[in-house]
Amino acid sequence: MPRRTVVDPGPLVALFDASDRYHADALTFIKTFKGELLTTLAVITEVSHLLDFRVAVQIDFIRWVRAGAVRLVDLIPADLDRIVELTEQYADLPMDFADASLVALSERLGIRYIATVDKDFYVYRIKGKEAFRNIFFNPKKC
Repeated sequence: MPRRTVVDPGPLVALFDASDRYHADALTFIKTFKGELLTTLAVITEVSHLLDFRVAVQIDFIRWVRAGAVRLVDLIPADLDRIVELTEQYADLPMDFADASLVALSERLGIRYIATVDKDFYVYRIKGKEAFRNIFFNPKKC
């Protein structure tokens, strides 16, 4: 079974924005990653917002997701309760809704791998204990 990995907005923005400093890393990641990328609607929304410099790029991104490049996983009511807890717990960072949705999703699905450029994921813990494994810069590690 392919390795399931949650993906944060950073790598997705970098993939569709050639001027992003992580663009080359994002291309390498997508070409070499052997697994299933999962994310939430909150992440898709944030990426679309960050790609607002050109409507055509936003549409390309949405079509890419729709084609199955990333599996969109719905949040459930219990995830919203957990998002509130996480947002309160990490208020000093602060944790945004998209990040909290990925932590909640990871906890519910038992996923410890993430693709991110966000340093906050080195602080966040799954169920308060387990660290995420960021594979964005080395997708063959998982």
